Amino acid sequence: MENTAPGNSPARQASHGQRPPPVNHGDLDMNIARDGTWFYRGSPIARQRLVKLFASVLRREDDGSYWLVTPVERGRVTVEDAPFLAVEVNSEGAGRNRRLTFRTNLDEIVAAGPAHPLRIAAAANGEPEPYLLVRPGLEARLNRPVFYELVDLADAERGDGGGPFGLWSDGMFFDFGDPEDE
Repeated sequence: MENTAPGNSPARQASHGQRPPPVNHGDLDMNIARDGTWFYRGSPIARQRLVKLFASVLRREDDGSYWLVTPVERGRVTVEDAPFLAVEVNSEGAGRNRRLTFRTNLDEIVAAGPAHPLRIAAAANGEPEPYLLVRPGLEARLNRPVFYELVDLADAERGDGGGPFGLWSDGMFFDFGDPEDE
């Protein structure tokens, strides 16, 4: 039997608040499709509660890879676009006092603002691709009806004044760009 240094056994580390690093399982053969469907080994995961459990331990690394991470194990998952979809928006107030609250496909509620910014990227075909930061490194892509609702709100707020095209939420202005450029 190997003679280990005293006080360095895994049980001893755990009793002192130290954990061994999580076991790395590498690729899990799990992916999240662009439409928000989670798949394991090519089959959709039908149980919403299970998907929510997986989503609760989803992390994004600095290199852009996505991982399911628990205190004892971790495994890489593939994400086609964003791990979540924003499927509903609620607008309260107007102008600088507006608050935009989004519901994701996994029923997370997120208010756009400094901690959860909105961003508009451009797809390869030039179409706008709107995203909302849900948690650090994890975004929700706004589905088309939600984005169109925001565009309608911004258009109504802009009026004929020709000011910037976008919306306020929680004290932060989100510029949607010039709609004439589309």
